[in-house]
Amino acid sequence: MSTAPQTRARQLPADAAPAVPEAGEHEPWPRGISRRASMRISDVLAALQIEFPAVTPSKLRFLEEQGLVEPVRTPSGYRQYSPADVERLRFVLRQQRDRYMPLKVIGERLAALDAGAEDEPTPRARLAAADGVLRRPDTRVSAEALAADAGVEPHLVAELVEAGVLTPGPGGGFEPWAREIVVTAAALAEHGIDVRHLRQFRTAAERQADLVAQAVAPWRGQRNASSRARAATMAAELGELCARMHTALVRSSVADLLP
Repeated sequence: MSTAPQTRARQLPADAAPAVPEAGEHEPWPRGISRRASMRISDVLAALQIEFPAVTPSKLRFLEEQGLVEPVRTPSGYRQYSPADVERLRFVLRQQRDRYMPLKVIGERLAALDAGAEDEPTPRARLAAADGVLRRPDTRVSAEALAADAGVEPHLVAELVEAGVLTPGPGGGFEPWAREIVVTAAALAEHGIDVRHLRQFRTAAERQADLVAQAVAPWRGQRNASSRARAATMAAELGELCARMHTALVRSSVADLLP
């Protein structure tokens, strides 16, 4: 759980003027951005989904519960966000995606930024791209398009499917991250490691995914949106940690082969 302050959403009118820090106080990060709470959840999603297409209202509520953002509550109970809140959310989502930081560490970083102990340039939105930003699950591509995008012959994609390394979705399409698998498989083939050797990678990945599924099962089994959002966040963090562990172990073993 984040170490950021666990406070309830502020019960203020949506048009209330933002608080001005008293002398000696640090303005919460990010500084110099409007704190006028005039944005609905739908406005925040529209601002963030260019870079984070998978973000949902449940995700925003979960990050609020963790104390990472404090939207204003209108008298009727609706959440209202400010431009500063949006940039704070962008920072949190980017740290999760690009640096694989757990929420506890992100909360500590934000606390340091709020206190003025650290500084960070105000984040700017980036357009979603094929490299580094997950797209919506329905953006599947055909085997031919996948091969063309990865710069390989179509038969390599077919071989990966036949070996069980790649699994097409409904209708035969492939998810965006299939490109990285194909590109890496082609690079390994140049060193004499062919497709039949890659099945063991798939098996190891499936075993790690089973471990992640067991860890998040208590939250996935609950019906409320907050628990499901927590499960999704935990699954993403644990998946990245498993990938880092695998990379570290391979590098450690390969080091024994170096002079």
